[in-house]
Amino acid sequence: MWTVIDSPIGELRLVEHNGAITAIEFSPFRDSDGRPRGDRDDAHPLLVEAARQLRAYFDRDLKEFDLPLAPAGSAFQQRVWAELLGVAWGETASYGEVAHRLGMTNAASRAVGLANGRNPIPIVIPCHRIIGANGTLTGYAGGLPRKQLLLELEQDALF
Repeated sequence: MWTVIDSPIGELRLVEHNGAITAIEFSPFRDSDGRPRGDRDDAHPLLVEAARQLRAYFDRDLKEFDLPLAPAGSAFQQRVWAELLGVAWGETASYGEVAHRLGMTNAASRAVGLANGRNPIPIVIPCHRIIGANGTLTGYAGGLPRKQLLLELEQDALF
């Protein structure tokens, strides 16, 4: 099941499967990527709750999401995404820092970056909080303007 909500960073498609959020997609949506989505259901209880939490996040009233998540990915990607959940609202970490937290060297930064870019549940799994070692914004699947807006949303905790 899925639904679409408006947000400050454009429309978001929220996808649920077997009682867990499996994707949050940025517009323009791609329907030919092979991901299962099912039918649209704007009244599905989990999608309604996910939409409520996202709206609260964008209103700066929610800093930690409480949703069942089931991102599909490799074992390494799952490890990276689990580590991203530890980067709190208002914090940032570099790709190298994430690699170190996983018990790896800086040489794994690129692999961490690739896994970060394949995160199917952005915002809730906060891949936007991962930045370059020199503090620059680096790639973001939703585009750098969205990444910057998400970080600015959390700015009062950063400064």
